[in-house]
Order: sequence, then C-alpha cells, then structure tokens
Amino acid sequence: MISKNQIKYINSLKLKKHRYQNGFFLVEGEKCVDELLKSQFATTAVYALKNYLQKSMHLLLKKKIQIQEITEEELSKISDLTTPNQVLAIARMPLHEELNPQQLSGWTLVLDGIKDPGNLGTILRTADWFGINTVVCSTECVDVYNSKVVQATMGSFTRVRTYYTELSGFLEQMVQRMPVLGAFLEGEAITNVKTSENGVLVIGSESHGISEKLTSFISKKINIPRFIQEINTGFEVESLNASVAAAILCYEIRRSFV
Repeated sequence: MISKNQIKYINSLKLKKHRYQNGFFLVEGEKCVDELLKSQFATTAVYALKNYLQKSMHLLLKKKIQIQEITEEELSKISDLTTPNQVLAIARMPLHEELNPQQLSGWTLVLDGIKDPGNLGTILRTADWFGINTVVCSTECVDVYNSKVVQATMGSFTRVRTYYTELSGFLEQMVQRMPVLGAFLEGEAITNVKTSENGVLVIGSESHGISEKLTSFISKKINIPRFIQEINTGFEVESLNASVAAAILCYEIRRSFV
C-alpha cells in the first residue's frame, strides 16, 4: 500500500517549484516509462499496476530502483493524467553540460514563448523524429519536466536535450556561425529555401509569434505556404498550431539537403 507521505511527495512534484527544489520529476504511461528505463536517466521509484509489472519486469530488473505494485485507486491519487495509465515513475533531472553556442552543430530548434505543455512535448517528439537533438527554449516557455510535457513527448525527452536561456544572446552568437531561420507569416515559402547541414530554426508562440527583440538575429524569414479555398465565409485561419508548424518546417529543412 502506498503511504500518505509518498502520495504527498509525488503530488508535490507536479509543481515546478518542488521539482527543482528536489531535483526530481514524474514520468507517466507505459511508453514513457519504458523509454525512461531504457535511457541513461536515473529512475528512483516506479509505482505500477500488476499488469505493467508483469510486462516490463525485464526492464525494471536492470535498474536498482524501488518498485511498488499499487491499485488503480492508488494510481488515481498520484497521477496527473485525466485517465491514469498503468504506471508512474520518479526520475532524477539530468545534469547537462552548460549550453555553449560555439559547440553546436547540425540543426538546433529554438522555441520562443511556447507555453502549452502539449505543444512543447509534441515539438520535442518532432525534433527527435527528424534527428534534431538540441532544443533551446526561452525562459518564458513551459517547463520541460512538467508531467504533461513529458507525457506528450512519448519518451523523446530522454533523447533530446532541452535548454532554457535568454535567446537574444544565444541567437547573436549563432547567427555569426550559421543561418538562423525564423517562422513568420510574411516570410519566404520554406519550399523555395535551400538549407544546409547546419542551422537554427526559431519557432514563436501561436499568439505572438517570434518576439520583436529577436528579429534582428534572424538571417532569413520563412513561412509555410497557405492554400486558401475560394469560398468567402468571412473567416480564415490566422496561423498553424506551433507543433504542426514545427513538424512541417523540420521536414522541409531535412528534405532540402538530404
């Protein structure tokens, strides 16, 4: 049986303040926890239903961690999901080396003001799919260790390194070394842009786009061409979802030089 103190501690990690005070975060769901157990992340405890323990014991036995079988009722008391999913794990936040713009190569994804957990998680999953292993976020972005972000990555958080920094200084250094592409409504169609092996792609929030203070560090403004039906309804789509835009742009960037 899970204790009241355990429930209290686990629930405290749903808040950013307590995550960073303790240095731990929550991972939920079979896919995410399986990916966690296969990774180099340190896992300290797993709370799971009997079915999950039976299926994934081969992964659990490879780690020196606390394993506790719990009931569906107990899982509902600690889960941050609307519909709890078999298992919850506690993992230690990794200690990344300090972000050094001078050492980055390949493509880096930069996110300015992405505040929706689902969007950030999906963007990390997209970066993973397209082989982009570094994502740099503005300090206004949602916390990568928010449990809803982690869930939306479907395990990609274990492979994509995510940093938070003041973007002006970062981009000022990057634009001197490689092209910095920024997504703007008035940009050139990405389908017409020839990309190279190295570069930076900046995505802004859906509501505000890329911050004005960052525009001077964008070497090329790009956009995703829109195809408008010739039916005047009085309404039109103003922008794409940030995660959808990131996926399309990442595909086009990869396609143009591979």
